Amino acid sequence: MTSGQKGQKCGQSGDRKGDAARAERLRAALRENLKRRKLQARGRNEAGPSAHDSAGIVPDKSKD
Repeated sequence: MTSGQKGQKCGQSGDRKGDAARAERLRAALRENLKRRKLQARGRNEAGPSAHDSAGIVPDKSKD
């Protein structure tokens, strides 16, 4: 590929028939993924901070 052919015939033509359908499918998949991630985050927030302690950090109980 020479410098004069940049952007041509590289798979990024943009005028293929399936591009619009593919873009719509991608948008729909991203929306569903975002909804799923939001639900997961809400579930983690509702469970509270003690739901997962993989680091083994224990709160200081010596406070009087």
